[in-house]
Amino acid sequence: MSSPPNPNPYPQQNEPTWSKSEKAIARAAFDAALGRELHEVIQEAKRMANGIQTSSDLWDLEHYLTERRKQIDRKYDYRYSQLTLVFGRLLYENRLGEDDLRGLREEKMKAIRSLAQFLRDGAD
Repeated sequence: MSSPPNPNPYPQQNEPTWSKSEKAIARAAFDAALGRELHEVIQEAKRMANGIQTSSDLWDLEHYLTERRKQIDRKYDYRYSQLTLVFGRLLYENRLGEDDLRGLREEKMKAIRSLAQFLRDGAD
């Protein structure tokens, strides 16, 4: 006797499923936020590079870039199992607005808003 098919391939993980349209919305929002943050890093790196006078200034630039790369690598994780967390943090940091996520199902938006609020409450 076989067991009935399981509609959720990850029953232990409580992972949300992403429709094709939600995946497109998520990719666009993710890429836009990452692009804006990288643009900020580029602008700051140019500012720092223009001010280099000593070897110490050079190593400060190197340190800044290394730290920002680590931060960005930790923050931007495009696994579907992590996206609600990523978007919650980006919403909290004002790197995304809810309009950027328009079209995601309400269950996902609820989780994203909840995390953003939790981070806001923790920052106070």
